[in-house]
Amino acid sequence: MTTPVAQRPFVLSSPAAPVERHGSVDLHLPAVAGLAPAVVVVHGAPLPPDVPDPRDWLLYRGYGALLAESGLVAALISYQVAELSALPATADDIAGMVEQVRAEPRVDPDRVVLWFFSGGGLLSADWLRAAPPWLRGIALTYPLLTPLPGWQVDARFLPVDALGSGAGVPLVLTRAGRDIPPILAGIEEFLAAATTHDRPVRVIEVPDGQHSFDILDHTPQSEAAVLAARDAVLDLLDAT
Repeated sequence: MTTPVAQRPFVLSSPAAPVERHGSVDLHLPAVAGLAPAVVVVHGAPLPPDVPDPRDWLLYRGYGALLAESGLVAALISYQVAELSALPATADDIAGMVEQVRAEPRVDPDRVVLWFFSGGGLLSADWLRAAPPWLRGIALTYPLLTPLPGWQVDARFLPVDALGSGAGVPLVLTRAGRDIPPILAGIEEFLAAATTHDRPVRVIEVPDGQHSFDILDHTPQSEAAVLAARDAVLDLLDAT
């Protein structure tokens, strides 16, 4: 019997951090006192309506624990995209959640990274197009950066096109070498556009990794890639 995605264990084991649920935002809190930088984790989409809340998946709880262990506030947000036509409203909701995190008294509002996973990558376009001054960087893990075949997506949610608008923030991208072809093609297109527009991207390669390698491929290569992405996020926040 196949293990449900929500119950597949994360590739790393970090001690669980204190977790507080505030509406659609879970805060995984570091042990250190005082203001801490924040990483807002944007899970993949769209998801079937009967799938458990991604904040409760071992995958994202693993990232939350890892980031909290590193001295950051990890903010895991929850949203639902049932139809692609809902992307604009969803993006606005996510922007509100980000502001909720920045208003948290334990968060340094001027040191924030947004970390997008899988299909959530389309939702990075707004931030790529116009990064606010407090946004220190954007991380993308096995991201969907161009719509899948047959998808009709509003032009607002085309990250490749967004790269051509204004100055941006540093980018970190984790690429799984055995990802599905449309995702790999979109990453190639995105990296080419980043070069064209002089938008530096730090690429972390997982040559043998599948999509969701961080729960599917329990290998030293996967472990190293997750830690490298964590370290890159720390670098963005100057929190090392």
